[in-house]
Amino acid sequence: MSDIAARAVDVSKVYGSGDTQVHALSGVSVDFARGEFTAIMGPSGSGKSTLMHCLAGLDTASSGTVTIGDTELTALSDKEMTGLRRDRIGFVFQAFNLVPTLTALENITLPLDIAGRAPDQAWLDTVVDKLGLRDRLDHRPSELSGGQQQRVACARALAGRPDIVFGDEPTGNLDSRSSGEVLSILRTAADEFDQTVVIVTHDPRAASYADRVVFLADGAVIDQLNSPTADAVLERMKKLETAR
Repeated sequence: MSDIAARAVDVSKVYGSGDTQVHALSGVSVDFARGEFTAIMGPSGSGKSTLMHCLAGLDTASSGTVTIGDTELTALSDKEMTGLRRDRIGFVFQAFNLVPTLTALENITLPLDIAGRAPDQAWLDTVVDKLGLRDRLDHRPSELSGGQQQRVACARALAGRPDIVFGDEPTGNLDSRSSGEVLSILRTAADEFDQTVVIVTHDPRAASYADRVVFLADGAVIDQLNSPTADAVLERMKKLETAR
């Protein structure tokens, strides 16, 4: 197995045509190492969510190549892409995206149920206990706090033991305490479970949990910061904003 969990090579994404054409990404090349936690940041409209969607197979690059492990996404059929997203990728979104009529446990195992796969019980127990959800498994989303709902969403993303977990503003709807809990969970996924974690965030404090921050501006990677602190990230973001 490669030590690279995901890779973008010269990826461009163009929306529209003619006068309305928008270049969301312009020749982005970036690697994400196995077991690494990366935060993607940049001003509004910099292309960070577009990059994540292309990496995760939720959107198709206009040019360039995207690989998950050794699998090139552009070579996959729709059916193969669906299988890859289901079996090898986990997602945590800003909106918790839980099914209101299902219990926490049913929400956690839903992707596996849809795939017709039985959960690995030992792994599921590990995830549930690590996320502090043991006494909440029979509760429905309406009976859970926002932080608990996002922890359920994290458990759902981790339950299938994916190669890589993507988070699109995963703490965007949470207070600082719940936000810290969710980020600690993602940090643990990288440190203890050797999973690759990639999040898009605008929050310097969230980015400080990562091993590395990749900065985008105008659809291009323009900077990186290793072992980030919240203050260092904030300073870098201020420079990006004033440079626009």
